[in-house]
Order: sequence, then C-alpha cells, then structure tokens
Amino acid sequence: MGEASGRKSIFITGAASGIGAETARHFSKKGWFCGLYDIDEAGMRAVEADIGAKNCHIAKLDVTKREDWASATAGFSEATEGRMNVLFNNAGIGRHGWLEDIPQDESDLVIDINVKGVINGVYAALPLLKQTPNARIVNTASTAGIVGSPRLAVYSASKFAVRGLTEALDVELSGLGIRCTTLMPWFIDTPILDMGLTEGANVKMSDQLKEDDMEVYPVSVAAEAAWDAAHGKDVHYMAGKRAKQAKFAARFMPGRLKKQILSGLPPRD
Repeated sequence: MGEASGRKSIFITGAASGIGAETARHFSKKGWFCGLYDIDEAGMRAVEADIGAKNCHIAKLDVTKREDWASATAGFSEATEGRMNVLFNNAGIGRHGWLEDIPQDESDLVIDINVKGVINGVYAALPLLKQTPNARIVNTASTAGIVGSPRLAVYSASKFAVRGLTEALDVELSGLGIRCTTLMPWFIDTPILDMGLTEGANVKMSDQLKEDDMEVYPVSVAAEAAWDAAHGKDVHYMAGKRAKQAKFAARFMPGRLKKQILSGLPPRD
C-alpha cells in the first residue's frame, strides 16, 4: 500500500473497472494519490498494477455497508495523513427493461447502491473532507439524471436523486469550503452497458444500443470530465457531445425531446 506523501488524494468507489478505473489512471498520471474501492478485488489489483502500488490504497468496499465505509475511510486517512481532496462517489449499477419485467429486488439494489451508497459515502468521508482545504465531492450521475429514460426508469430515478442531492449539498456544504459536483455521462463503453433485467442476464443493453446505432463514447471521455468536475466552477459536467445536447434539449425543447424518445421506443409485446 502506498502513502500520499503530501500529494493530493482522491477516494474512488467502483474503481475496479470502467469510469472508476480510468479516472484512477487519469488522476495518477497527474500526480494524485488514489484510493481504490470496489467489491471486485481482482479488478482493483489490475488497476494497481497499472498505476503502481506506491500510488494507491486498496480496500474492498460494498457501498451499501456502513461498516465497510468506516473501515475504508480509516485506511485512506492513515495513508493520506487525514486528508481527502476528492470523494468520487462513482459505484453504480443498472437494470434495463420494462419496469414490470425487472424483479423488484433488482430495483431495490439499484436504489441501495446508486442512492444510499452515495449518501453513505458523504457521511463517511465528511470528517476528512472538512479538514482538507478546498475539498470536493464528485458524484457520478448520468444523462438519465437529466432526461427521464424509459426502460431505465429506476436507474433514471436514482440518477435524478443523485443530481438533487448534489445540488443541495453544493449549497449546504459551501460554508465548510466543500464543493459538490456531478459527472453526467452519455453512454460510455463500460461494463454497466451489460445491464439486463437481472444480474447476468443474456439480453444486454449494449445489444440494444448496437441495434439502434446509438453513439457510445470511450471511457477516457468520462475520466477527463471527472477531472473537470473535480476542478471546475460548474455543478454538472456532461461527458460526451450527446450528453451536452440532451441537457440543452431537456431545458429548451422538452416536447421535441419526448417525441424523439418515444420514436425510439420499441413496441410492447
């Protein structure tokens, strides 16, 4: 395990793959110390091999478990001398399909990880953030947190929740010198696109995206936007040109946007 040694530090959940892993690589290249946290220990070890053991701290973390958060933040604090420049609440899952086809337990899990997991992170990290000048929380939301997305209804609701939480906390924590921002990607080439009705489902969202010829961005686009979210003055940071277009359309052309979404919706069985 490495030590920060005066370097800036970022605590990353969902760090074993996708946006979390690429963000660790991106920040590490810029000299930051990275805390890597996930339930996938093998994936975290692969990221550690990429960025170097001296540049990171690793621990298994289930974001739904407060005791895991307590242990992970304690280990991070020891490695960084009690500092945390950025909390990157990135861990998330999704389920894709008509609402009534998705088992309710699976929808519960989406809320537990995507919403409660983020809230757990804020509570656990706040003591370290408070004692770090100009600290920041970056929460991964989604373009589905700007535009209600059919066949991603509960996922979309979870990301709207993250957006609302972020906007509230950015104001609430300002007196403590802490900013709160979101990363809002369009579809990014990560394992979350393998979401189906259930864990391990044969029919994947990625199959539907290919069928619809939908644009999917490389993960580097999201990592660069995460860097901006950790440093910029705005609250929301869109990753990908289509994400920026969706944000504009949701604000200025909601009727046209809804018609466009409806036109792309497959017929009911």
